Amino acid sequence: MKITKLAKGISLKRPLEGGNEEQLKVVRQVLADVRAQGDTAIRFYTEKWDGFAPDHLRVTKDEIEEGANSLDQQLYADLTEAAQNIRFYHEQQKRSGYRLELEDGSWLGQRITALDAVGLYVPGGTAAYPSSVLMNVIPAQVAGVKRIVITSPAGRDGKLPPGVLAAAHILGVEEIYKIGGAQAIAALAYGTETISPVDKITGPGNIFVALAKREVFGEVAIDMIAGPSEIAVLADDTAFADEIAADLLSQAEHDKLACAILVTTSEQLAKKVAEEVEKQLITLPREEVARASIEKFGAIYVAETLADAVDAINSLAPEHLEIVTKNAEAVAEQVRHAGGIFIGRYSSEPVGDYFAGTNHVLPTNSTARFASGLNVDDFVKKSSVVFYSEKTWAENAPKIARLARMEGLEGHARAVESRGWEKE
Repeated sequence: MKITKLAKGISLKRPLEGGNEEQLKVVRQVLADVRAQGDTAIRFYTEKWDGFAPDHLRVTKDEIEEGANSLDQQLYADLTEAAQNIRFYHEQQKRSGYRLELEDGSWLGQRITALDAVGLYVPGGTAAYPSSVLMNVIPAQVAGVKRIVITSPAGRDGKLPPGVLAAAHILGVEEIYKIGGAQAIAALAYGTETISPVDKITGPGNIFVALAKREVFGEVAIDMIAGPSEIAVLADDTAFADEIAADLLSQAEHDKLACAILVTTSEQLAKKVAEEVEKQLITLPREEVARASIEKFGAIYVAETLADAVDAINSLAPEHLEIVTKNAEAVAEQVRHAGGIFIGRYSSEPVGDYFAGTNHVLPTNSTARFASGLNVDDFVKKSSVVFYSEKTWAENAPKIARLARMEGLEGHARAVESRGWEKE
């Protein structure tokens, strides 16, 4: 990894590949076909791109049971415990509405209600992530969503990965469809003869899925357009080089566009981490992917002071931030922009990815400056509530009418003034 002195202007932003006009054209055609032809289009594109012709789109209960039972028992137990941790963490986010009592019986309030239905897209093939099932479904369940749908591309044998089915089994999700790609997003957004539409779509996918989510936004809500994974590590001379290198590679192995950055106050640590990264790359099963990421988007920056390093982190606004320094908790208090913060030597990023309970669906590409990770609030909506008594209306109607007329909206003024008089 290249070592340079920290300077202003460092960035995590990457020229994201994909999303060209040809890909967008394909996505728009798929969306239009599914909207017009429903299940017929779904079957056509599933056979064309996934290599099998489904005799039924929905995964049966027997298939779910078979997949769950085929998973190693210890892995099933681990997924179950992870689910419990995730549920416990997200239960703390649940909020109720409120009611503010005013004079004369008037009141204002906020009502919080769960979405009726959400759809979770789960990638298939080598990118099948049971952990993503847990991370997307559980906050929706905690929020109170009644209908949760999973779509995921099956293999050429027409089956979904056992881990995905086991995660769904643990959570009690039974509405699962063997559909991937843009056609899955279209089915969730528009509905077909078999699949009823949902209100929101969450979950990661390839460029076609990302483009499709962007296209249907407005018809339904979406979580985010997530970019490739990224990690920034803030470390001083108390950190161990082999551990920091391993943490950087944990994200580099995701994608050739993934980004791994170390910001440190120790030049000696910087040199040792660079050596360790090269040493560990050689034995990493996904060496080709991780090496491409490190060579193109990896970097080590040496800062003169810890304050400079923290400023750089806030500028980067990384998806994942590890802090491995003296007084790491105090340093973390100075961080304003990061999707997920991992404090101390034993809180490496995968702890949050899989088990601790925090959500691993996080904002990327510096959007942590204004965006949050997936949480219970993503699956609810808030309605404002107003109740004015006659006396409160009488006291305030002239003020409201004046404000309306100031904006040239006579109809608004009349709507307020028309009340309160005795009607024949």
